[in-house]
Amino acid sequence: MKALITGASSGIGRDMAKILSSKGYDLILVARSKDKLSELKKELKTNVKLIFMDLQDIDNVKKLYEEVKYDNIDILINNAGFGLIGEFNKTSMDRELSMINLNVISLHLLTKLFLNDFIKKDNGYILNVASSAAFEPGPLMATYYSTKSYVYNLTLAIYEELRHMKSHVNISCLCPGPVDTNFNNVANCEFKVRPLSSEYVARYAINKMFKKKLLIIPGFTMKFIYIFGRFVPSKLKLKMTYNIQYNKTK
Repeated sequence: MKALITGASSGIGRDMAKILSSKGYDLILVARSKDKLSELKKELKTNVKLIFMDLQDIDNVKKLYEEVKYDNIDILINNAGFGLIGEFNKTSMDRELSMINLNVISLHLLTKLFLNDFIKKDNGYILNVASSAAFEPGPLMATYYSTKSYVYNLTLAIYEELRHMKSHVNISCLCPGPVDTNFNNVANCEFKVRPLSSEYVARYAINKMFKKKLLIIPGFTMKFIYIFGRFVPSKLKLKMTYNIQYNKTK
């Protein structure tokens, strides 16, 4: 049994690696940070292959698949991603395009390539890490919210296609709220509510993935917000989300 995890050097990805290793899975871990991945490898009990690669470069995504496509992977976890806060007209276009490459295009490519492999053998799990941001428009984090909405809707659509095919391949979408990771520093923001631990989110997500849950939302608060948001008018949601993001920058 073998799992591939992108963005495995810290946070949710790192904790997922530890959990899967404890369950007996060999691992292929992908991230840019050689030092962090190497330190993580020392903590794991199973066979681990490290790939140091920046998936913002789409050519690297294709190279990654070519390198591992014969490794008999059973689980793909698309966890790599980052955010950026600020008014859309002022945020860096280059940074946003890098975010789209990583959060959307690299995930799209890996999902498609491994999905075809999994369908051929009629077995496998794909876990795409989105965010509670996927459910709403995101003023002051417009690009990030949009990328996570793409991940969410792509995953749901593929799930239904697999169901009609009567395939035994499963795809799930993880949509956590605030998590205690390095996300805040990269996005240059600060959460004003207490975040969940990355270990809790990782364990919850893997448990639900193996139970073939489509939409995985850790924590009661986020579940409530998800349901509540379906009954709130769009313009009111925009105002509420703007205030939430604005307060993160103060």
